[in-house]
Amino acid sequence: MNSRRATLFKKLAWSLPWLTRYPLWRAGQMIKGWANSSGPRHVVIFVGNHFEPAWDENGAAMDWSTQLSRVDLWCEKARRTGRAVRDHDGTPFRHTYFYPAEQYHQPILDRMAELQAEGLGEVEIHLHHGVDKPDTASNLRRTLVDFRDVLASEHKCLSRRDGNDTPMYGFIHGNSALANSDGGRFCGVDSEMQILAETGCYADFTLPSSPNQSQMPKINAIYQCGAPLRERSPHRSGPNLQVGDTPTLPIIFTGPLVFDWRRRLHGLPVPRVEDGALAGNYPLTIERFLNWQGAEISVQGQPEWVFVKLYCHGFFPSDQDVTIGEPMRRFLGEVLEYADRSGQLKIHFATSREAFNIAMAAVDGRKGDPTLYRDYQLRSIMQSQPSRVSQMKVYSSSR
Repeated sequence: MNSRRATLFKKLAWSLPWLTRYPLWRAGQMIKGWANSSGPRHVVIFVGNHFEPAWDENGAAMDWSTQLSRVDLWCEKARRTGRAVRDHDGTPFRHTYFYPAEQYHQPILDRMAELQAEGLGEVEIHLHHGVDKPDTASNLRRTLVDFRDVLASEHKCLSRRDGNDTPMYGFIHGNSALANSDGGRFCGVDSEMQILAETGCYADFTLPSSPNQSQMPKINAIYQCGAPLRERSPHRSGPNLQVGDTPTLPIIFTGPLVFDWRRRLHGLPVPRVEDGALAGNYPLTIERFLNWQGAEISVQGQPEWVFVKLYCHGFFPSDQDVTIGEPMRRFLGEVLEYADRSGQLKIHFATSREAFNIAMAAVDGRKGDPTLYRDYQLRSIMQSQPSRVSQMKVYSSSR
């Protein structure tokens, strides 16, 4: 009991920086709401899937055969949902698969590349490192470059800017410890953000991470790092992206972090933190969707384009139905119907790369239908058929 109480107080202490700023953020949103135009709102929904096939939901390792069979089942569900649910542009619902570099297995990435070739998701980079002991900057750089290059050259994943051969990638940090932000655990590299910038990362999609120590005070925003990238946690604060900016990459793309007040205990409201998690124990409802888009994450000066970044560990069987199965199909149908009835909402399903491109179009002052800007700066390097890796390699951050 004492241990549980100590853990609770520790998590509360870690949450205080964003909790104390929450009232000011909410007041600012109300003021912005009064000033916003009454035109139609375009809601860009995308899912950052921490896609970790090597582990089961209890953290136990699975053999290659089991991983492959589960990936095949996942792909079948993703195809079924993609065929059944399309947004207002006709774009199928899909995930962005942030695949762990330390779990690389060629046959699995072949399957994910095939799914991407069908327009049913895109692969980006995920990494758990510094778990057993702090990682080093040199090893982190080597791990990212190795994995980036094999994804781009062998599987035709990731993206490029026009005229630039260096692959670009989105990133989610394993255990949420971006730039050594979790008290030195699960990372060890203060200069991680600088290394991400130098190896082609266009945006980080790790946050929110509450109630972990790595949760930053800044919430519900698309923003730039406010401190030098070589410092620990340079993303603890920074300027929001706004129309007319020339942003420094990687930008920080957060998901919603708001309170859900619908729960009652003895007739009194008991708040629940809504962080955009897709999980089996948190049912999908229209009220949740309203909370997500109510966070009003957007580029300042372009409030008509609202970004909703959700996240999941979708490969776990207990969560798969909610993330890609029938409950998700039913929920998305309800969201699309709600948007049609309102006459004020348009829903757009995107990948993380496409969401970044749309945000950059907003920075450049573009308006109207955001779907026109899915390939605005970064274009997928996917070919019609993914090539195969000549031999299986495993990139491990512990080598």
